[in-house]
Amino acid sequence: MSQVLITGATGLVGDHLLRMLIQEKRVNAIAAPTRRPLVNVPGVFNPHDPQLTDALAQVATPIDIAFCCLGTTRREAGSKEAFVHADYTLVIDTALTAKKWGASHFLVVSALGANAHSPFFYNKVKGEMEEALIAQQWPRLTIVRPSMLLGDRQKRRFNESMMAPLFQLLPGNWKSIDARDVARAMLKEALSPSQEGVNIIPSGKLREIAQGEA
Repeated sequence: MSQVLITGATGLVGDHLLRMLIQEKRVNAIAAPTRRPLVNVPGVFNPHDPQLTDALAQVATPIDIAFCCLGTTRREAGSKEAFVHADYTLVIDTALTAKKWGASHFLVVSALGANAHSPFFYNKVKGEMEEALIAQQWPRLTIVRPSMLLGDRQKRRFNESMMAPLFQLLPGNWKSIDARDVARAMLKEALSPSQEGVNIIPSGKLREIAQGEA
């Protein structure tokens, strides 16, 4: 049985993943720190605080597996600094909390094109986040790199709404992917037999795993 930590549970992927974790018989405890309280999630430990780091600090129980589904855009965040805080700092805070309480497997949602040396700010921050997690030397680290996510967001992203039809026509890893498939693939990877080291999973492979083809 597994005890789980998840951040980003109010987001597009995280919401699906939390629902799946609640239904998963191999998971016996879930801690889901959030900025605002969750609703309709009985049995989930939900410390909440407008500062997610403060909510994370309330986690004080053993953790086996940790998921981080945090993610925003520069437009949503409001500034470069706020974006870095959300997509880098809080991800690292999640990882440090999980390690502190004994987690051996960390799974994180990154992005297609993540590269610490990218000239594009978004991809660069995502790549730096990945490198920071790798440097922590997790026994098992799973980095998922989805393409454009499909699903019903509480707050629509204009650029995604405009580009979604195009991305559905693209081949391979560029083809858009349903957020539910990303969550399903992450859960399958988390509960699969141990594969030590760093495992980076591109969007096309995520779809295969979610659909039972891998």
